[in-house]
Amino acid sequence: MNQLLTFPDAGKHALSIRAKALVFEDPQSQALLARLDQVAPTEATVVIIGETGTGKELLARRIHQGSARRGPFVAVNCGAFSESLIDAELFGHESGAFTGASQARAGWFEAANGGSLFLDEIGDLPLALQVKLLRVLQERQIVRIGSRKPIELDVRLIAATNVDLRDAVNAGHFRADLYYRLSVATLELRPLWERPGDILPLARHFLASYAKRLGIEGSTLTPGAEQALLAHDWPGNIRELENVVHYALIVAPAAAIHASDLQSIQRSARSRARQPVALPPAVADSSASTPEVAAVPTLRQMLRELLLKSMKLNQPLLFEQVQATLVCTAFEFCHNNQVQTARLLGLSRNVLRTLLKQHGLLAAHEDSSPDTGDFAADLLVGQPVAASSMA
Repeated sequence: MNQLLTFPDAGKHALSIRAKALVFEDPQSQALLARLDQVAPTEATVVIIGETGTGKELLARRIHQGSARRGPFVAVNCGAFSESLIDAELFGHESGAFTGASQARAGWFEAANGGSLFLDEIGDLPLALQVKLLRVLQERQIVRIGSRKPIELDVRLIAATNVDLRDAVNAGHFRADLYYRLSVATLELRPLWERPGDILPLARHFLASYAKRLGIEGSTLTPGAEQALLAHDWPGNIRELENVVHYALIVAPAAAIHASDLQSIQRSARSRARQPVALPPAVADSSASTPEVAAVPTLRQMLRELLLKSMKLNQPLLFEQVQATLVCTAFEFCHNNQVQTARLLGLSRNVLRTLLKQHGLLAAHEDSSPDTGDFAADLLVGQPVAASSMA
């Protein structure tokens, strides 16, 4: 295992939705680690983007450890406080500043002085707090609630979010000036299913960890179990993987873990097979037998095969494969008629012509098929196009 990141005294941490281990075996993860190690020794503010349970706090701790800072690492979840309290939590308050403030209290910025402050889910900060945070970053000082005396700070800020802050800026939920001030360095931690090379090393780590706690010796994953782990899409990311391995050790009749012991994965797979795929409201209102729904299993299988092959660079991208198949099939279905193909796909003719050129179809049929005629009724009843319409 190239690198393993865990929390200090990881075995004593209570169960939570956050990831408690991170490895860098997958090529994408190794590239991320290389960028992280370039950023860590600097004083740059860092934004980490990733889904819940992918290990953002572990990355933040690695950045702190790789810096020259000797102060504490302080982690704060911005979504854990009410809007009325988060101001006092971050910046502190003086005695009597508000009802219930019986004594002065330092905020999290002061607690992290000389070290690093990790603000998780920074996208949840109210706009009023975003203004104050921007001022703190610019002036390197804070003022407690109820005080007029500024306190100098030496804190490196590391922020994390599970939303795209650019979209939040466009929607008016996040200040553009704060976004640009924060994102000096941006690190993107991909979901677990997008870095399949990390799945088995993480599974083996959790297997060894929980086997030790449970007093089980010689625990291993059978090839069938490994294939089941690789085939799962891990919507809960690393936290879900830890739970699956932990439960498998509890219920497995022997030290060897088989695919049948990964019961939560098996239930998830059966549930997906039984239930219709969740679609946006505009699509969900239509019939459950729509082509969109029917195509989902095929697309998922194509994605899984690409990931299991580690996304080799010499393979065409999935979007290009699907696009080429759709355009070619529609063009053939419409008997090489550009107008009808564009109408069927909901595209303008110019866009369709660009796609036809891109996939090598326009030169062969450019002059051989006029763009006249209306044969929608023939298509609907499955009849061939009338000879007159193709003349």
